[in-house]
Amino acid sequence: MASAKRILLSWSGGKDAAWALHELRATADGAVVGLLTTVVPELGRSAMHGIRLDLIRAQANAAGLPLLEVPLPWPCSNAEYEAAFLAGLAGAREAWGITHVAFGDLFLADIRTYRERLLTETGLGALFPLWHRPTGALLDTMLAAGVKARIVCLDPAQLDRGFAGRELDAESVAQLPPVVDPCGERGEFHTFVTAGPMFAASISVFPGQVVEREGFVYADLVQTQPA
Repeated sequence: MASAKRILLSWSGGKDAAWALHELRATADGAVVGLLTTVVPELGRSAMHGIRLDLIRAQANAAGLPLLEVPLPWPCSNAEYEAAFLAGLAGAREAWGITHVAFGDLFLADIRTYRERLLTETGLGALFPLWHRPTGALLDTMLAAGVKARIVCLDPAQLDRGFAGRELDAESVAQLPPVVDPCGERGEFHTFVTAGPMFAASISVFPGQVVEREGFVYADLVQTQPA
């Protein structure tokens, strides 16, 4: 009898990663034992989407999972990223006994191939629980299940700047240009999840400053402190 999987989930803070957690908990032969996110310590933010680390940590707490923060330099070369990522996996294997790493990718074959190649020499399996799900129907399912998310980063060449900081709800989805993937899989936009069935409690945020840097528009979210 095969041993149950012990899964580390690559965590961006966005809806696809969050829904991957939900799916893995419902269907995987094993358990998600932790989340991994890359961070820039000197900025106090996640490396992927520039989200404040207190918000990423609040998500992990709401999910009831430990968070492995893999530090990256800034700026960071791809070689430096790979070395840090693989070191993080080695640490997670030792501490948590992980056997697999899961990703929330949807349909970009080159990204999947890259991730699988990166894991080749680690002996860890790669899981893609959302792979080839029709993205429009997938987003509808997320929203119907109570997922709440805000757009925290977008490519202004593909999506109007006015979407930065907006909640990704039925109204905003209906206003997306036809060429934009509903889940933003081609890099049109990225999100931060504040509520959903994968969390024991919601995370209260308010939109802060919207800035543009290196060709992308970022909406800074700030956590609302309890009264």
